[in-house]
Amino acid sequence: MDMTTVAVVIFIAAYALIISEKVHRTIVGIFGAMLMILLGIISQETAIHHIDFNTLGLLMGMMIIVNITSETGLFNFLAIWAAKKVKAQPVALLVALSLLTAVCSALLDNVTTVLLTVPITFNIAAQLKVDVKPFLMAQIISSNIGGTATLIGDPPNIMIGSATGLSFGDFVLNMTAPAIFIFVVTVLIMIMLYKSKLHTQPELQDKVMRLDEKSQITDPVLLKKCLFVLAITISLFAMHGMLHLETATAALTGAGLLLLVSFHSNESMIAKVLSKIEWLAIFFFAGLFVLVGALVETGVIKAMAAEAIEVTNGNVPATAILILWMSAIASSFIDNIPFVATLIPLIKDMGEMGLSNLEPMWWSLALGACLGGNGTLIGASANVVVASMAAQRGKAISFIEFMKTAFPLMILSIIISTAYVYLRYL
Repeated sequence: MDMTTVAVVIFIAAYALIISEKVHRTIVGIFGAMLMILLGIISQETAIHHIDFNTLGLLMGMMIIVNITSETGLFNFLAIWAAKKVKAQPVALLVALSLLTAVCSALLDNVTTVLLTVPITFNIAAQLKVDVKPFLMAQIISSNIGGTATLIGDPPNIMIGSATGLSFGDFVLNMTAPAIFIFVVTVLIMIMLYKSKLHTQPELQDKVMRLDEKSQITDPVLLKKCLFVLAITISLFAMHGMLHLETATAALTGAGLLLLVSFHSNESMIAKVLSKIEWLAIFFFAGLFVLVGALVETGVIKAMAAEAIEVTNGNVPATAILILWMSAIASSFIDNIPFVATLIPLIKDMGEMGLSNLEPMWWSLALGACLGGNGTLIGASANVVVASMAAQRGKAISFIEFMKTAFPLMILSIIISTAYVYLRYL
């Protein structure tokens, strides 16, 4: 067998093991990546080059900030405050948390958002003694839909924006409307799917309504420091394009500053905070980046994309719709960052080959890559982070369990996107 075939076999075997859940996905990611290096398919140096340290740095930085903030009681405060605002009704809470997640994902990024909202969700579910999984499913899906709406919401949008010169305003004008429509449809369907599980006892609702959320704040001094640093970090996120900073730099700057002002010489607290980083998710991502990197290096992804584009013979509507569906299906099963990185030069080449109108291609790629992340549990960074946080709290979400609900919803979102792209651009 040649190296390309071996790379594909290892990749498929790794995914089969992840789906079967016979072996933990973190072990599969690490061992699969090492096999690629051991067999000479990809060198160690090239493998390291394919690991997206911006994603890993963003994750670690925000995990540190969230872990320190959780020591203040803020998440318990927000859980009780949010529950009281909707009279502690589980269905209304599902809508409220989904909306909060979608809006924050559009303004920050979806990984940062779920790191902030998932602890709140667990606290609310515990107070009302209601199954937490419907809330987590809704938040994962809402985070990816919200991230689609703006330039800074999801990494593929940032990459497309920097490659094409499309601005924050361009993304708002072209992506926000379909994202809002898809969000509304998705939440309505999720309410129908989970309505039977979203019940609590009237006495628990009364108990929550009587709680004093202010009493949950255990360390007001630390809370002020956390909110100050969080404001700086969010400002850096908002301006990272103008300042020419990566999102990881913003997150790790915030994490370093918060550690400095909170526990500058308290070794036991520093160790406690760092030990709470979701290391299983971090190492899984590192392995997954190498596995996908091996397919990039052997030319598999480029060949698949080029073959698919050749099928349309340069027909603009057919090519745009194909890019939308191809990027959605691919992004469900492989990380969308290397896939988008592969398709950007291919779309530019199509322009040089005489394809006059490239605008529909860019919006199709953005919609497909961002919304496709909802297809499976490993389709987007936010999905893996939520699954890891849930497993640590004894509420593991299985690959198949997630896919049964999320994949049909993802397909529906792409059908809506197809209608939108066709009617608006084609």
